[in-house]
Amino acid sequence: MLSDAVRSELAADLAAAERDRVPVDPLITRYPGIDVVDAYEIQLINIRRRLAGGARVVGHKVGLSSKAMQQMMGVDEPDYGHLLGEMRVFEDVPVEAARYLYPRVEVEVGFVLGKDLPGADCTEADVLDATVAYAPAIELIDTRIKDWNIALCDTIADNASSAGWVLGAQRVEPDRLDIKNIDARLTRNAEVVAEGRSDAVLGDPTIAVAWLARKVASFGVRLRAGDIVLPGSCTRAIDARPGDVFRAEFAGLGSVRVQFS
Repeated sequence: MLSDAVRSELAADLAAAERDRVPVDPLITRYPGIDVVDAYEIQLINIRRRLAGGARVVGHKVGLSSKAMQQMMGVDEPDYGHLLGEMRVFEDVPVEAARYLYPRVEVEVGFVLGKDLPGADCTEADVLDATVAYAPAIELIDTRIKDWNIALCDTIADNASSAGWVLGAQRVEPDRLDIKNIDARLTRNAEVVAEGRSDAVLGDPTIAVAWLARKVASFGVRLRAGDIVLPGSCTRAIDARPGDVFRAEFAGLGSVRVQFS
């Protein structure tokens, strides 16, 4: 367990790395005693700082939602980060790649909540009842840690490596689509670079959303009507380079694109 002073120091280092685009060494190598509680508190320090500057929380993302990633990190549950309004990118506005350090994209089925979710006792049935629509989504991930050399506490402290998100235009009501059986394909400059299916996310993305609702409740947070939740990627993450145009296509759910300048 780290002191409040050290947590503040590490939060400031991550904020400076993002601002100046100069990565830092892994937190775990600098402070081997860092734990998951420290990491979430560091994340929250930077989120509170951004909220004080006028940012707004519009949802959350779930990371480490595949069994393969959990095994790689040596954990048995996902992690989460915050989605801020200022992190949103748009299909028709090129994203400046130089704004980021090591940008990658992930393909996700977004949940748009129409009702508040319960907290500590949230179930998958509650998630389906509260979800007004699924949406095609791409999450832009990045790390402020050198060369993606991250351990669990590094990514949690770094807002679960989240950097941006974009939703496609289509919305599909949950009762019209089997959330466990949505095939997804990602192209980069018209070449297929990744394929997957929505059940890559814990076998069922609603499991990830219900876990998230329960997890954030332990920090006094609720998932509210209007929030966007990204439950985890259907495919592996793909590096984004200047000039790349990505398009994610989802069976029965439409598509979403993002372009890097």
